[in-house]
Amino acid sequence: MDKFTTLTGIAAPLPMMNVDTDMIIPKQHLKTIKRTGLGRVLFDELRFQENGEEIPDFVLNQSPYRDAKILIAGDNFGCGSSREHAPWALLDFGIRCVIAPSFADIFFNNCFKNGILPITLASTEVETLLEDANNPETATLTVDLTEQVIKRSNEEMIPFTVDGFRKHCLLNGLDDISLTLQKADQIAAFERLQKQSLPWLWTHSA
Repeated sequence: MDKFTTLTGIAAPLPMMNVDTDMIIPKQHLKTIKRTGLGRVLFDELRFQENGEEIPDFVLNQSPYRDAKILIAGDNFGCGSSREHAPWALLDFGIRCVIAPSFADIFFNNCFKNGILPITLASTEVETLLEDANNPETATLTVDLTEQVIKRSNEEMIPFTVDGFRKHCLLNGLDDISLTLQKADQIAAFERLQKQSLPWLWTHSA
């Protein structure tokens, strides 16, 4: 998992409430377990017509938001099913931070596990960032995880909170597997001891 320290990029405005995971990535695209290639179907039914042509009015089909790294969203973002493909699709598109007044719990947790920083802010602060994002001249934001602040184009800082353990994992690029591997020496020592004291557990049937 790539480290997340400081992110500077275009913020795309998506002021929709209750954006569910099927809207983020429709169910017909869940046949793969690969994390790559999903960015092209992010918000598929909002971005494309049935014939595959782009829907011009959708924000991610417009310049400069085609290159967005940050998404400013509405209440209850990521609700619906628990599909992990939703953060995979966001990440593969290039979005590493989502800012909203609230998130669905499972989606919120899945973001951290996949290197995306979800930030919960007061509705008034989200509205301010939506105004910034709606203007290409002010749409570039900087998210500093170390200092826990969002820097607007006018240099104003908006602080945010994040769980300490999750912050540590993002700053160091640690997913669940990486966290486990940090304990590799202790795991190996435990297995050696168990093989001596409980050898039958390590006997494989033919």
